[in-house]
This record gives sequence, C-alpha cells and structure tokens, in this order.
Amino acid sequence: MITVTKIDAPCGARIEGVDLSAPIGKEDLATIRKAWMDHHVLVFPDQKLENDDLVKFAEYLGPIGDDPFFHPIDGHEKIAAVHRYAHETGRIFADNWHSDWSFMTVPPSGTMLYGKIIPTEGGDTLFSNQHLAWEEMPPEMKERFENLTAVHSAGGAYSRDGAYSEKNFKGAMRFNISDEANKTETHPVIRNHPETGKKGIFGGGYLVDLDGMDHDSAKMRLKELYSWQGREEFIYRHKWEPDMLVLWDNRSVLHCATGGYEGQERLLHRLTIADNPAYY
Repeated sequence: MITVTKIDAPCGARIEGVDLSAPIGKEDLATIRKAWMDHHVLVFPDQKLENDDLVKFAEYLGPIGDDPFFHPIDGHEKIAAVHRYAHETGRIFADNWHSDWSFMTVPPSGTMLYGKIIPTEGGDTLFSNQHLAWEEMPPEMKERFENLTAVHSAGGAYSRDGAYSEKNFKGAMRFNISDEANKTETHPVIRNHPETGKKGIFGGGYLVDLDGMDHDSAKMRLKELYSWQGREEFIYRHKWEPDMLVLWDNRSVLHCATGGYEGQERLLHRLTIADNPAYY
C-alpha cells in the first residue's frame, strides 16, 4: 500500500510502498498524481530501476518531453545524464533557480532524476515553492508583477556564447549548443497552474526581459523577483541517496543545484515529462 508522508518543508513528500519497476495500477497512479499536485516534489527512496523502468514510470505521468540542449546517454535516446566527474573544479551545472525549459511554447510538466552515483556529502538539490512565494508576496509587490508578461530564453545558457558552451564549461555534461537557444517565448509572470488552477510565479533563470518594458527597468524588476523567489521560507533542501528517484512539478517549483562534493563523482539520470492535458 502506498504511503504519502509530507516532508517538514515548504514542499515535498516521501512516497513508499510502491515498486516503480513494476506495473502501476490506476488507484496507485491516482494516489501518486494527487500527491504530486499537492506536494510538488515527490521522493521515492530505495528504487532499483533500469533505464527502461524510468521511461515506463515517466510515461504514466505524460509523454516523454524534449530535452533540446542535452545529448542523451549512449544507448537510450530518452534519458540524459546529470554528471560531474570527481576531478572537475569548474561551475556546478544548474546552480541557479530555474524551471526546466520554461522557454518552450508549452513548458514541461515535470522532471525526474534518479540517483546512480551519489557523493557521501554535498550535492543537495534545492526546491522553492512558487505557489507559496506568490501567497506570501506583499500586496504592493503583487500589484507590480501580477499582470506582467516575461520573455524566456535559453541563450544565456546554451547559445554559442552561453554559460554551457564549450569555451565556458568543461566537464562530463553533454550539451547540444545551438543558435536555437537564442529564440524567445513569452509566459505570464503570475499564472494559474495548468492542471490545478492554483496561482503561482512561473519561471526563474530563463527570464530575460519583460514584455513592453524598457530593458534596464525590466532587469531591475526581474532581479527583485528572483531574490523573492529564492527566499529561505519557500525552500526544501533535498539530500540524495543512491537508488532514489525524485519527481517534481516544473509548473509549481523552481530548483537549483548545489556543490560541496569536491573530489567525488555524481551521476543522475534525467527524464523530462511533457505537459499534456490528456493525463490530468
């Protein structure tokens, strides 16, 4: 029997009593999806999963989404690796607050990470509850942001001059650097969750401008927003274990990687879940 245990944090729940390598019945799947919507981040400990098991579980939740700037792992086109060698000393990948691929026309509903090689310390992932961030925002700040439209772009990360271009980033990660990253997409800064209807702030590090505002003013406004989104009172700090799967809702939370595991290898397998109303 599945148990859902709320984590003592602004978001997150621990899910036990289910084997994700086995078929999942309708009742158990409904329990998992409800917990996902309620808690935004789900932690499944002690799961012995092969790559095909990861794909099968993800497909219960939605179609496998595109990862436009990641190369897949060898032998499996639907899975990417979040990987850092023990000898790496440069920037930690994904060390800023973001919602995965928010620059897409229809951003993904979820992301899954599965712990393959986990350091003995460090490497925590931070999650920030953006429904709570909206609820706690002061009224005068809400007025400044509620009706704004943000411009999203991956250019700062995955363009030929981006942070993860070959000249700026050396390491185990396998990127698909492209001029396509400079394309832009717009989304409301404050929007209703596509599935639950709950209002929240949408998007983090891929926000590059505000539609209809001069760029300098927009930059200052976005800096204020980003600072608010990452406040301590909205954050769950997740500590990884081997064979642990974590599923989060990109429509509800931002996430951010941390370091602190110098001299140790870290490897997680990653899947993106596309947002498709047929699965709601």
